[in-house]
Amino acid sequence: MRNFRKHGNAPCRIAVIHGGPGAPGSVAAVAEELAESWGVLEPYQTADSLEGQVAELRDTLMTQAVLPVVLIGWSWGAMLSVIVAARYPTLVRKLILVSSGVYEARYAAEILPTRLARLSDAEQQEITALMNGRDDLGEGERDAALARVGKMFKTRSDAYDPLPDEHEGAFPVRHDIHERVWAEAEALRHSGELVAMARAIRCPVVALHGDYDPHPVEGVREPLARVVRDFRLIVIEKCGHYPWLERQARDTFFAVLRRELGEQVLDPAERE
Repeated sequence: MRNFRKHGNAPCRIAVIHGGPGAPGSVAAVAEELAESWGVLEPYQTADSLEGQVAELRDTLMTQAVLPVVLIGWSWGAMLSVIVAARYPTLVRKLILVSSGVYEARYAAEILPTRLARLSDAEQQEITALMNGRDDLGEGERDAALARVGKMFKTRSDAYDPLPDEHEGAFPVRHDIHERVWAEAEALRHSGELVAMARAIRCPVVALHGDYDPHPVEGVREPLARVVRDFRLIVIEKCGHYPWLERQARDTFFAVLRRELGEQVLDPAERE
């Protein structure tokens, strides 16, 4: 299977990067919406190491998109996009971070307690059991446990007023990829290297973040504003971690996203 899909009409000057790690297809709805106006590349990160995912995304952009691209990264995909834009600045015209993970460990400590506080006692117990018991499961069972945790977070703790997800279960999650890549990403975050990397970004960066997202907005704003030359943050009200699935924020999210794309995806000859 190819590690990408293309939406809309060529050329692809936008790439939408999924979360996880290990959750391919999680931004399919965003790619499909934007494809009404533009050609959109939706890469899948299949490598089981951080360096492997960076190289895989770089190669897919170089072979399948018109460079430089606008990178729209969601959740883990936002953090991966930051790394790629820092490492390969000539590939990226603009970076749009949607519901990004946080960039310093001190902010990460707030995420799980916030999520658990929004769940019932029974849900908290189920989540805790699933998260603590995965080492005793087989690989397929681990994938199912990770998918169950992700669905509970998505529909309960991470959402303000959720819509049904038409793409739910379209792609299997990969526990092995999630565990290996995320361990390396967390090490970068704890060491401060993740923020240090962002100093090399040369393109404009805009972060779109829901006010109900359990990932604290200051964990995106404060570290990146400190090191990125051209950084802006837009907070969307009544919006959780999946803006395109928010009943009260979906339209605002796509309006802001389209505005931020604007002429960024046009060839210079098309702007005249």
